[in-house]
Amino acid sequence: MAGRAKLTHRPRIVKVEEAKTETPSIRTLMFTDEQCSKADPGQFVMVWIPSVDEIPMGLSYLTGKGYCGITVRQVGEATEALHAAKVGDNLGIRGPYGNGFKIVNGGKALIVGGGTGIACIAPLIERLSSRSDELAIVIGARTSSELLFLERIRKATAKTKTTLLASTDDGSYGSKALASDVAITLMESAEFDIAYTCGPEPMMKRIAEKCLEKAVPLQASLERLMKCGIGICGSCVIGAYRVCKDGPIFDAQTLRNLPEFGVYRRDASGAKIKV
Repeated sequence: MAGRAKLTHRPRIVKVEEAKTETPSIRTLMFTDEQCSKADPGQFVMVWIPSVDEIPMGLSYLTGKGYCGITVRQVGEATEALHAAKVGDNLGIRGPYGNGFKIVNGGKALIVGGGTGIACIAPLIERLSSRSDELAIVIGARTSSELLFLERIRKATAKTKTTLLASTDDGSYGSKALASDVAITLMESAEFDIAYTCGPEPMMKRIAEKCLEKAVPLQASLERLMKCGIGICGSCVIGAYRVCKDGPIFDAQTLRNLPEFGVYRRDASGAKIKV
């Protein structure tokens, strides 16, 4: 156990083996790393971009054979550098960290993803497709061109009883609605044994509230500013919890007692920013 922990925390240098354009603003970088290949869906890694920064990134591909991936939207200096990465470039990797989603075997599962949050739930869907009796999946984006992993999800669930619904803010694909609106409509007309979600916090807050109302167990993936990834620096604190160490997956009962959830986050200086 101690040896595995040492390997987890030790930075490894990996090479980008494949760089894929997923949408006009989102790219995936694939690499080989044995430690990451053992991760659970929902866990994250700390990615070091030489001469730039180190940032947390969820694992969006988990093949179980050493081949892994991170999926990146360009939002700042570090993600801009990742967006520009080419095959053969070096990255530093620490982890995987966090608690990951707990897979519930059998039953009917609801999975809701919005924006790049879909990257976090894609490996979860691939695991659930062989373990759940039935899946209801809702994914949402601003517009059709930014709808992430739609075909990948279709392929993963081809042999599973699945309802797959997509929504876009502008109505260019699927329903003209928020993913949370579509999911809540589903929850009002069907019973679910478990729900999973990742995406914008206002979306997840609405899902959490509905799950509490319906007494449906929920696992939600939170994102916060992280500097260390191992629970030391405190930059990712929300309420009494450290997202990197106690999360990033939290249940609805815990989220209900966090007034800042779905309302604000903190920047590098500690100032509140509305989500």
